[in-house]
Amino acid sequence: MTASAALTHRPPATIHVAGIDLVADVAGVFVWEAERLLVVSDMHLEKGSSFAARGVLLPPYDTPATLARLAAVVARYNPKTVIALGDSFHDRDAHERLAAPDRATVDALQVGRDWIWIAGNHDPALPPDIGGTVAHEVSIGPLVFRHEPTGAVGEIAGHLHPKARVPTRGRAIDRRCFACDGQRAVMPAFGAYAGGLSIRDRAFAAIFRSLVFTAHVLGDTKLHAIAASRCY
Repeated sequence: MTASAALTHRPPATIHVAGIDLVADVAGVFVWEAERLLVVSDMHLEKGSSFAARGVLLPPYDTPATLARLAAVVARYNPKTVIALGDSFHDRDAHERLAAPDRATVDALQVGRDWIWIAGNHDPALPPDIGGTVAHEVSIGPLVFRHEPTGAVGEIAGHLHPKARVPTRGRAIDRRCFACDGQRAVMPAFGAYAGGLSIRDRAFAAIFRSLVFTAHVLGDTKLHAIAASRCY
């Protein structure tokens, strides 16, 4: 089978987790339409300013770029609830470094909907003035939303920033992806400057126990489903 044949195009993509159908948007978010719930993971807002403080200069545009993408998917789906699945901010003080327009965007996104910040390892103690509510995990029906994956059935998690190296047209490309085996899923990082971890890393083996899971790779306009065993 050729590499192009191994990729199946499924727009819009539906990923099944513990009996629940979730829309997997090519932007890298989950939408549970029956609950009007949108889930985004690992935005790492203000990562650029965090690096700059340590002398590593990056263009300071990651936060507005990330928030603009988030605003677009929120406008597209108009969710009743948004769950930000941890590491929304790159460090404990990142929310204090938000520029006024970016803070206004965060505030505007929360208007008229419930907003839940899941505590992550980078942002374990978000302040009350950031809006919304803060939780360590949230359970809705058979699904549980948390930052760090444990491998539990029904789990939607982030933290690992899954990416897949996929062969295509005689070369390989690295792309962010959803990793799912039908019982649990790890979401891609949403942040503009968030890195990625190969799904062939042993951290994923600990979650899925084998390579019998699928990488739903974020393409330019659609997702591509490819077996993890075919990635490298």
